[in-house]
Amino acid sequence: MPRRRTDVAGVLFDCYGTLIDILTDERDIRTYRCLSRWLLYQRVRIAPESLRDGYLQGVREALDRTGERYPEVRVEEVFAGICAEHSMGDVDLDQLGVDAARAFRAASLRRLGVIRKSLKLLDLFGAGKLGIVSNGQRVFSEQEVRALDLYGRFEVVIFSSDLGYKKPDPRIYAAALQRMGLSPPDALFIGDTCENDVLAPRKLGMQALHVEEAWERYGL
Repeated sequence: MPRRRTDVAGVLFDCYGTLIDILTDERDIRTYRCLSRWLLYQRVRIAPESLRDGYLQGVREALDRTGERYPEVRVEEVFAGICAEHSMGDVDLDQLGVDAARAFRAASLRRLGVIRKSLKLLDLFGAGKLGIVSNGQRVFSEQEVRALDLYGRFEVVIFSSDLGYKKPDPRIYAAALQRMGLSPPDALFIGDTCENDVLAPRKLGMQALHVEEAWERYGL
C-alpha cells in the first residue's frame, strides 16, 4: 500500500509535466494556418506567416515591457493587439483576444492527458489543502485543468498570467501560501522542474520533491 504523508498541512503541485501530460507546437506553421482561417470568420484577415511572426514578436515585446526578472504576459492581450491591427470591421477586441488565444491553443495542441501516478498522489494528500502553482496562461490552462476533471480538487489555482511574473519568482509561491493560509515549513511543493519546483520552494523554507521522487517515495 502507498504510504500516506502526515507531516504537511498542504501540498502545492506544478501543473504541466506533473499533473498533466501535454505537447504543443507553437512554431509549426500549421498552427497558424488553422488560426488564420479561423480569424477570417471573425473579421480579421492575416496571413499565417504574418500571424506567427506577429505573435512571437508581440510576446517578446510584452515580456520586455514588464520589467520583471521572470516576466509573464497574458497572451489574450497579444492576440487582441494583432486583431486590432488586422480587423476588417468592428469587433469586440477583448473577447476576440480571449477566443483567439483559445483557438490558438487548440490548433497547437498535439497531446493532452492526465498523469496517472500523480492522480494517486492527489488521493494520498486529499485530506489536506491542495493547490496548483503553474507557469501557464489562465485563458486556456484553466480550461484544460477543468476538462481533465482536476480543477475542483484544488483550493487554490494560480497561473503565472494572473500575476505578471512566473516561477521561480518567490512571490508566486508566497501568494499561494498566503491564499491557502499555510506557513512554508507546513507546505510541500511537487513538480517536474528542479529550479522552479524544488530549489525555489526550498529557498522559501518549503518542503519540495521532484514528481518522480514523490512517486518513488510513496510507492506509486
